[in-house]
Amino acid sequence: MQEQTLLDGTDAFKVSLSNTESSSTVVLFAVGAGGNPERHVTLLESMAKSGSTVVAPHFERIVSPMPTEDELMLRARRLSIALNTFSHPGATIVGVGHSIGAAMLIAQAGGHMWLGPSRRVNVVEDERLSRLVLLAPPTGFFQAPGALDAVRIPILAWVGSKDNITPPSHIEWLAQEIHDPHSVDIRVTDGAGHFSFMDQIPPHATEPLNDKQSFLLEHSNDICKFLFE
Repeated sequence: MQEQTLLDGTDAFKVSLSNTESSSTVVLFAVGAGGNPERHVTLLESMAKSGSTVVAPHFERIVSPMPTEDELMLRARRLSIALNTFSHPGATIVGVGHSIGAAMLIAQAGGHMWLGPSRRVNVVEDERLSRLVLLAPPTGFFQAPGALDAVRIPILAWVGSKDNITPPSHIEWLAQEIHDPHSVDIRVTDGAGHFSFMDQIPPHATEPLNDKQSFLLEHSNDICKFLFE
């Protein structure tokens, strides 16, 4: 992965990029609250080795348990800037996101994101997204009537059984509320936690998996199969 710098108005931000000129698929990777996508290096490299273009913007860390509307809108805007810069006409566009990044992708796929009553976050829908991989997604942002009605693409939703931030009930609810439950492939990894999808977990976190590297390789392989086969 290489790094490039883009502008959001007058502000610069970094993007990790695997650019294959002949690639027919572009993967938009939306990182979690920590903001550094390179902490998912096994997954990013697996997707890049498949021949796809991987576009992974960097962000400032979100420090509070609940992000602000400004933080969410900044992330949505920069995801769009990065995708517009590095995608090309005719490419198949897919999204992969972890934690708050997964929620951002749901919103970009047409979901109505809410921070509370009368507090909708007006993320612009991107109709180019053709399928999503959601890792430990916080689905509470979408628990309003009709919030998921416009999300009509295949989804792979994955969570760990020991995740106490976004437990399996989050993706179970998602599958029930989506217009076509058969379009959602639910995976629950026994013993995995919220940060088990990351090569480098936060300093305060403890990894519950005994064989973390095997899990990362297996789940990256399954994600590539879902996206590219």
